[in-house]
Amino acid sequence: MEGEAAKVVSSVSDALAKIECTGDERAFVQRFTVPYEFPVYFTRDLFSEGNQILAESIERSGSGSRRRTIFFIDEGLVREMPDLNRRITAYAAAHADTMEMVGPPEFVPGGEQCKNDPALVERLQQVLVNHKMDRHGYVVGIGGGALLDLIGYVAATTHRGIRHIRVPTTVLAQNDSGVGVKNGVNAFGFKNMLGTFVPPAAVINDSAFIDVLPGRDKRAGMAEAVKVALIRDGAFFNWLEEKAEALALFASEPLDRLIRHCALLHMRQISGGGDPFERGSGRPLDFGHWSAHKLEALSHYDLRHGEAVAIGVAIDTRYSVLAGLMPPGGDERVRALLERLGFNLWHPSCDMRNAAGKRLLLAGLEEFREHLGGQLTITLLTDLGISVDVHEMDHALIDEAIEWLRPQDGH
Repeated sequence: MEGEAAKVVSSVSDALAKIECTGDERAFVQRFTVPYEFPVYFTRDLFSEGNQILAESIERSGSGSRRRTIFFIDEGLVREMPDLNRRITAYAAAHADTMEMVGPPEFVPGGEQCKNDPALVERLQQVLVNHKMDRHGYVVGIGGGALLDLIGYVAATTHRGIRHIRVPTTVLAQNDSGVGVKNGVNAFGFKNMLGTFVPPAAVINDSAFIDVLPGRDKRAGMAEAVKVALIRDGAFFNWLEEKAEALALFASEPLDRLIRHCALLHMRQISGGGDPFERGSGRPLDFGHWSAHKLEALSHYDLRHGEAVAIGVAIDTRYSVLAGLMPPGGDERVRALLERLGFNLWHPSCDMRNAAGKRLLLAGLEEFREHLGGQLTITLLTDLGISVDVHEMDHALIDEAIEWLRPQDGH
């Protein structure tokens, strides 16, 4: 017995030696690190039986056993690709040594409205429970950014986290939101009020989905490419100007390149920016978004996210010039590029006002600050491709920047 007791004491002593003593008898510091790593694939015809990427993504856990897998599909996508359900089922059967498909794919309404329904969240969580999904299984979301936000949140909050794989099907999701680490739904009147920072197990971008995407959604995703070029890569902005006409016609080669380069810039910011889970106040990837999020809400989501971002980017670029941060002329280039890509940079929501005549859009600044808490931090520009953070904005200059976008008579 004495020998066993000595082993216990020794074990406890070894464990305590690994915990940092602060010099304060009331506290010890518990410290550990968890590395995050996930692949972002670019492929075509993901559900062709010979394409190994999804099967390999599920195999990455290294256990060698079959993984229970469930698919959630944007129902709008099924209308464009009516054989998708059959192809997924055939793919799972062909790779039955890797995945166990627990039931037929679940169809979920897509678009921003899917993030507004608490009953839908609970219903999808119940689906996972009914199929006895656990932390060793995989939830595969196939759809646009809003659906991926929703499915990622459902997976992250069931069993305290079931692995999820993202298959983005829009330009916006493939080049921006789908390659990030955030999941969420709208609640209490605010965008993304409930959510998690849980990285996916893999992201798989399939260019075949872009082929069937409506033109409006192809264009909307280009706004995020302009945004990330403006804050991180002036040469990429020049390339976007050079290819604007081809991109406006949705030519495949430049659109594929836009998606890939934009995704890589977003990945670089998330992995190398020092704040992947947004613990601080800086949000450089949200350049132009303080107004974009508010415009979406004010328009009752008549504006696509990318369409609102285009307006927000134009406002903040013009503001950067008016505030003396950026040389004149860059704002004109940005507006011209967005218009050449096909964006309308004015919406009636820009001019909605309260009883005192103040623009409702300005409330987006405080809502942006509240989302993170702490000090207001807005990313602006000092040049095309170079950004700077500021902690206040002049409402009069914002008004002036918005008026700059108002269509003139006859245009």
